[in-house]
Amino acid sequence: MADIRKRQGKKGVTYQVRYPDKSSKSGYSFATFKAMKEARAFSENSSEWECESTSNINTVSDAVDLWLQICEKEGLNGREPVSYYTLKNYEYRAGFIKQYEWEKAPHELTPPDIVGFRSWLLKSDLSRELARKVLASTQSVIKEMTLRGYVPHNVTVGISIRGDSRFNKPVVIPSKADIVALLAAADRLAASDNKLMVKTWRRYRPMLYLAVDSGMRPQEYLAVSKAGLASHGIQVDRAIEGGGREISVTKTPAGRRFIELSQKTLSLVRDYAENYATPNDYDLIFPSSEGGWQCRRNWQRRGFNVACQEAGLVEKKLVGNNVVTRPKYRPYDLRHFYASMLFEKKVNMKKIQVLMGHTNIETTLNVYGHLLDDDLNMKVKGNGILDEIA
Repeated sequence: MADIRKRQGKKGVTYQVRYPDKSSKSGYSFATFKAMKEARAFSENSSEWECESTSNINTVSDAVDLWLQICEKEGLNGREPVSYYTLKNYEYRAGFIKQYEWEKAPHELTPPDIVGFRSWLLKSDLSRELARKVLASTQSVIKEMTLRGYVPHNVTVGISIRGDSRFNKPVVIPSKADIVALLAAADRLAASDNKLMVKTWRRYRPMLYLAVDSGMRPQEYLAVSKAGLASHGIQVDRAIEGGGREISVTKTPAGRRFIELSQKTLSLVRDYAENYATPNDYDLIFPSSEGGWQCRRNWQRRGFNVACQEAGLVEKKLVGNNVVTRPKYRPYDLRHFYASMLFEKKVNMKKIQVLMGHTNIETTLNVYGHLLDDDLNMKVKGNGILDEIA
């Protein structure tokens, strides 16, 4: 039978529940709560959880399957159900969790069992980053099972894999000269003697200008709506979902933002939207010829990479035993250029965070902190980024 003990520690008053646990050497385990109400609720259910969990969730695979169903149909911890793309990622990670030879039922697991799983992940052929994500999903599974009473307490707390930060490698930032050359290449391609080339670049040219002038992510400007166009800028409020299967709201609320643009960019974008865009049901400025949204990879291969080649922005790389010529930049690097121009204009740090669509200012600092200088916080009013390099 469970009992509750009041504890006074450095963090204040807590309430410790001692409950029977066959997996423990002493026959008991402990769970700590900040409120007596939570401790009592746990204590009252402690006599029932074992019967319930063993009758419904007998293996870790059972727990993983239930977790996936919750992710897809209900949503974790009150959130909305995950997208198709996210679910596929979760299912991929779930495969590794099920592959491990768990020797205990979920309700019998202890921290050493989770540490053993972590060791297995790190010794496998998985990258450290993938191992970190698989362990994070395992933690989510156990947490959800704990909340639903299938497991007495979350034994994964405090067990993690520290991944190499994606911010350790400096971002690639095109120079002003490179951007000028890239846009000039788009101008030439749009004025080509080849009619097919002209038709193609009638769409790609304003897309490229918008990407440079707004710092939007590719999945954002490919989904940008006509309704978002204003007299001095554009509203970002949606994006193409990761797998390219649907248009949805931006990934985070911070992604919804208004960005001022240069008049040249606005004129190019508005002209295409009003006079050339294929009629479509999604209010897209840059729809495909069939009226859907464009594939990001097609845009990179048929548009961006072609402009890089026209501008001479290519480099030779050794791939296996062959030397290949590749574009020097990726579409996402235009976003980094936009950020670098904001820093050069001495835009306030908080404003930069908003314009980049970052949820936390720490993300902005991690990615672009090396661009800081002593006059960072001085505000300078300006319009589109292209006005600075015209």
